[in-house]
Amino acid sequence: MGGVRPGRESDLDAVAGIYEGARAFMRAAGNPTQWAGAYPSREDAARDLAAGHLWVLDEGAGPVGVMAVMPGPDPTYARIEGPGWLDDEPYWVMHRMAVAAQGRGRGARMLAWLVARHGNVRADTHADNLPMQRALERAGFARRGTIRIADGSPRVAYHYVRR
Repeated sequence: MGGVRPGRESDLDAVAGIYEGARAFMRAAGNPTQWAGAYPSREDAARDLAAGHLWVLDEGAGPVGVMAVMPGPDPTYARIEGPGWLDDEPYWVMHRMAVAAQGRGRGARMLAWLVARHGNVRADTHADNLPMQRALERAGFARRGTIRIADGSPRVAYHYVRR
């Protein structure tokens, strides 16, 4: 059935299509402001690939899911409003996660891979992105407050620590 693997140059068009589909899904689900415009783009995926941060879920015929996974610290996570992070230990960050079609367990498989590989992970999402919030919480992530991205917009912050 395949699994999560490092992204490849040959994956970039498929990844761009996954991002485009995710933007349309978010708008239809009542989340019109997250990933507005062309973000994330093929160029964002190419930068993630060049940095070694691009991971894809491949079910045998190419990517059906994508995420960027990188070591922290992430500057946007330096300040958090609310309960705060679960610990101050070194952590990994997950950004730009999307799947080709919702409701098939793809996001859950990617998150299970992520937390099995990295025992301390932080992530964030838009307050209107309820599907992502549910996926993170089902995967064992704890809601920890609000962070602000570079433009000052708030995001719901999540933290997973393997116990």
